[in-house]
Amino acid sequence: MSLAWKLMLAPVLVTQAVTTRRRAPVLPEAEGPRQGRIGSGRNALRLLIAGDSSAAGVGVVHQEQAFAGHLARELHRRVQRPVRWCVHARSGLTTQQVHALLRGQALLRSDLAVVVSGVNDVLELVSPSRAVRHRQLLADWLLAHAGVEHVIFTPLPPMHRFPLLPQPLKRIMGDDARDHNDALARWAATRNDVSVVPIELELAAEHMAHDGFHPGEPVYRHCGEAVAAFIAHRVNPINQRTEA
Repeated sequence: MSLAWKLMLAPVLVTQAVTTRRRAPVLPEAEGPRQGRIGSGRNALRLLIAGDSSAAGVGVVHQEQAFAGHLARELHRRVQRPVRWCVHARSGLTTQQVHALLRGQALLRSDLAVVVSGVNDVLELVSPSRAVRHRQLLADWLLAHAGVEHVIFTPLPPMHRFPLLPQPLKRIMGDDARDHNDALARWAATRNDVSVVPIELELAAEHMAHDGFHPGEPVYRHCGEAVAAFIAHRVNPINQRTEA
């Protein structure tokens, strides 16, 4: 949608955004440990998961039902190696704020980082070009300071299918999410140490949390399995490093 149409619709969009925020229930982050290990033996694949509410598991009760749980289990099954995983995430974070969160943590060295962010960039009106710059800074920092050899970004979900959002706000958010994804894909294509996982989602109400905005377990399962398959087939890390 053009900037002119956005400006014309601005009063409606602001009203809808405020009303939607007020009526949306506040869901907690998933309970349970935010680090663990699946499988025994040496050569564990070390996985860092970082991001916003979707990385934190908002919409389900426990981390086992969340993105991290599904990703770690499916990755272990596919690569036939132990997987040591940890989650650093918080609801409401933009990509820039995810970077700030990680910089303040004592991170374990990891082979791979999976970053789940972007929806809050759209909500906070971060432009696609600025969001890409923030992702570049985050990826470069992970590669330099966390022992990571590859950074994987998940795409923004199809926000035009979020049940909570009314029209025309839903269409505007969906268009912005697509623009962010296009910019992210173009940037990642210039790097050999960064990837974006293609994930197709059908966000019917029954697949979402009851707030109509956050993922439900079917979405977390689908995304976790998609990222695990991508890692196993496309990234296939990481020289079988030896770890006790």
